[in-house]
Amino acid sequence: MSGPLLIRGSVSVPESELMWRFSRSSGPGGQHVNTSDSQAELRFDLARTTALPDAWRRRALERLAPRLVDGVLVVRASEHRSQWRNRETAAARLASLLASATAPPPAPRRPTRIPRGINERRLRVKKQRSDTKRSRGNRDWD
Repeated sequence: MSGPLLIRGSVSVPESELMWRFSRSSGPGGQHVNTSDSQAELRFDLARTTALPDAWRRRALERLAPRLVDGVLVVRASEHRSQWRNRETAAARLASLLASATAPPPAPRRPTRIPRGINERRLRVKKQRSDTKRSRGNRDWD
């Protein structure tokens, strides 16, 4: 992972705004597992970034508020055995998080009326079912 992190369209985060940290990862490994720092932690200061447009930054701050610690977004990856693959995974995870958090809100739903024919058919079937069930009980078989 080298170069800017592409978010969406032509908007990207320069590598200078990303902070990497590496530590020992839990899980399977082998002889090399106790000495290699394969877990990747990627930090992005969302509150102070200048890479994102202001509207996007405000939207992301609002949507990612529960995940932020002092305005910093932290993404960890440790599922791979190599540090390089964990770096790529963390970068992809951060890019998808930012892309979904900065996406514009969906268009409001415009309510539609149920067509009269569908409603009449539903009521007709309901009446038939009611008649069927009513005809089953309380017969006088003298």
